[in-house]
Amino acid sequence: MTSRAIDDGGSLVERAIQAVRDHIRDHSLRVGDTLPGEGAFAATLGVSRAVMREAFGALAALHLIDVGNGRRARVGAIDGSVMGASIDHAVSTEQVSVADVWDVRRTLELRIAALAAERRTDAQAGAILAIAQAMAKGCEDMAQVTRLDIALHNAIAEAASNLLFAQIMRSFAPLMETAVPRAWETRRTDEQRRYIIACHLDLAQAIVDRDAVAAAAAIDRHFDSSIGQMLAT
Repeated sequence: MTSRAIDDGGSLVERAIQAVRDHIRDHSLRVGDTLPGEGAFAATLGVSRAVMREAFGALAALHLIDVGNGRRARVGAIDGSVMGASIDHAVSTEQVSVADVWDVRRTLELRIAALAAERRTDAQAGAILAIAQAMAKGCEDMAQVTRLDIALHNAIAEAASNLLFAQIMRSFAPLMETAVPRAWETRRTDEQRRYIIACHLDLAQAIVDRDAVAAAAAIDRHFDSSIGQMLAT
């Protein structure tokens, strides 16, 4: 039976992957804690080292473990880039549209904005306002606007003090790098550009003011404009 052979419990590699995950859970391991080596798992499970090497590789690709030359594998941290690759793939293969993703973002960011207004630190509030103001000053430079727009939304997610929100927002980054410039291209008049900049400034100021209602209203206006313009193109 090869490492890909299937039995009632799934392939050997799948079972090895689950065994590593079970070990992490059963031993209450935390991010950065070390794991037994491939050889130790192979001996315990009665599989070859090749099977465990493949299992470790799959877990590393999902960022569930962190592997490196010359050291033992460690428990990995949550990483939104894994979800980001899946979302980017779904859009590029036309399983979902950019507007679909923006609709999900809108739902999440309404809550994120409100929480950020309630939970932000003074340092976070200052950074958020500074990014929004930099956007207003550099709105003719598309590369800079894209970078600042992504940075602003990520900073707000961090200020919401919920790691899952922050990582979900990170997962949108690959798509935003192409979609944000496209969205700005739909804003052909100075009035349209000033409006969307004002939405970002209002959002930042509401977070500074700890006004959760105003923050949610600002993000709602932002997405009303963004989604409407995308659907119109």
